[in-house]
Amino acid sequence: MTHDTSRAPDATSAGAAPTTGRPSTPLDAVADVYVRDVAALRPDAATMMGLPGHDHELPDLSPAGHEARAEVDRALLRRLDELEASGQAPVDDVDRVTLAAMRERVGLAVEQHEAGDPQASLNNIESPVQQLRDLFDVVATDTVEAWENIAARLNAVPQALAGYAESLTWSAERGRVAAIRQVRAAVEQARDLAGPDSTFTALVTGEQAARTLDDSSACSLVRAELERGATAARQAYGELADFLERELAPRAPEADGVGREAYSRYSREFLGATVDLDETYEWGLQELARIVAEQEELARAIAGPDATVADAVAALDADPARRLEGSAALQAWMQRCADQAVTDLAGSHFDIEGPVRTIECMIAPTQTGGIYYTPPSDDFSRPGRMWWSVPPGVTEFNTWREKTTVYHEGVPGHHLQCAAAVAARDTLNSWRRLACWVSGHGEGWALYAERLMADLGYLDDAGDRFGMLDAQRLRAARVVLDIGVHLGKEFPVAWGGTGESWDADNAWPFLLANVNMPEAFVRFELDRYLGWPGQAPSYKVGQRLWEQARDDARAADTARGEQFELRAFHARALGLGSVGLDVLREALA
Repeated sequence: MTHDTSRAPDATSAGAAPTTGRPSTPLDAVADVYVRDVAALRPDAATMMGLPGHDHELPDLSPAGHEARAEVDRALLRRLDELEASGQAPVDDVDRVTLAAMRERVGLAVEQHEAGDPQASLNNIESPVQQLRDLFDVVATDTVEAWENIAARLNAVPQALAGYAESLTWSAERGRVAAIRQVRAAVEQARDLAGPDSTFTALVTGEQAARTLDDSSACSLVRAELERGATAARQAYGELADFLERELAPRAPEADGVGREAYSRYSREFLGATVDLDETYEWGLQELARIVAEQEELARAIAGPDATVADAVAALDADPARRLEGSAALQAWMQRCADQAVTDLAGSHFDIEGPVRTIECMIAPTQTGGIYYTPPSDDFSRPGRMWWSVPPGVTEFNTWREKTTVYHEGVPGHHLQCAAAVAARDTLNSWRRLACWVSGHGEGWALYAERLMADLGYLDDAGDRFGMLDAQRLRAARVVLDIGVHLGKEFPVAWGGTGESWDADNAWPFLLANVNMPEAFVRFELDRYLGWPGQAPSYKVGQRLWEQARDDARAADTARGEQFELRAFHARALGLGSVGLDVLREALA
């Protein structure tokens, strides 16, 4: 995410509590200072939050860099103890949530640092291999100064990747190496980024650079630095690929599962809650069976009394009314659907005001096939954006598959959730608004939003509802797969198991049976679950916990003889910002 110059952020630019509305508390002040400290050590996080001053820098990914960030976390926990001991915190309900959320999030970060989790991070989707490259998707590109920042950041890639390799070596010496499957995937991605078609080359030679940089001598110097930086970044990724292939791969284990102890930490990281993993696994199996039955029944309504799910898919794909041709048509359709949702839901089921009403639907510069959301910057100069990364050669899209995705990424999903938090300057400090993101809270809310839109009638069309069930089926299947593989549970009899444990070999046909997508995408998804333990279940488990929180609130209102109001529940829940799901439940109670 964006912004410009190299000045350090002051209290206002870092999102300090305003002078109007709820008065800033001592805990808010500590939280705001912590955000500035994090921004200084994590300039990538500063960019994603939209905090200026660090857009020319990259983080130190060496063991020393990890230790410096952990010490900032430890110092924060000590400061929280001091505030409580002196009676300065908490002073109100907002403070109480902040205190609980910071202890949970920051305390877990220290625990993971000491266990060596972040130092060993390597997978096919969300590790420094991808994070450093993806950062360039959200930087500002509309001024000469912005391109100067990009040039500086590109030229910093070699040092960042060298530090990353140092951390991977440090971890390997302590027996922590990602599975060979993830190392090979990272090698392939790094080779692509080092090659002639690298996105670094496309960035500095693209239309936006040409439009912004004129023919002046100053701009000529910037263009030269950009070309030098792109070359340096490509070379650094080539060296990383060599390191991974020659030095790390021989030390990488074949087994994908990480075991119960490590998986429990990852599950807490992504949920912000401690759940019974064995009970959750059994619930996942039951939920998958329920969704499959519902989808099969709907398939017969779509394609005939004897139709299978595959028959319904074929019928929907063949419907020209549900087809879009070209990325431009896809982008326009996404924007229409997103804008219509804002118009319909504002004032009826949700409070959607001011800059929160604006969302941009974009075609991503990458071609991975993913769909994702990036929140607005602190000052909303960069709006919230829904991105669609279209794979090479794909020119046809089916709306029945993706209507529910627009609601997931846009309104009432991620955009409403994230943008509402960023806008809450009158109640939340900068850590609550900008820095705290819990996957189970965010992705769970987005799945809750999908089901809510179905309940509100927005997916009454049989094809659109079928698409929602298709997506929900994937999310339920990966609860089972993820926990099953990483905990080494017995492969389910209902899916052909005969007493063997979960592994990549039996996970593959299981996933194919439950995912209606091209095989290459399914393969990428399987590798993602195998290499990013605990993240994939956070969607469906998060939805479960959100629905439980809503049902608990309804039951409490009923017990008091009060009328439960869904809009009021949504306003109260979203007003908390993204917090761990245990903290959410306690706050809503």
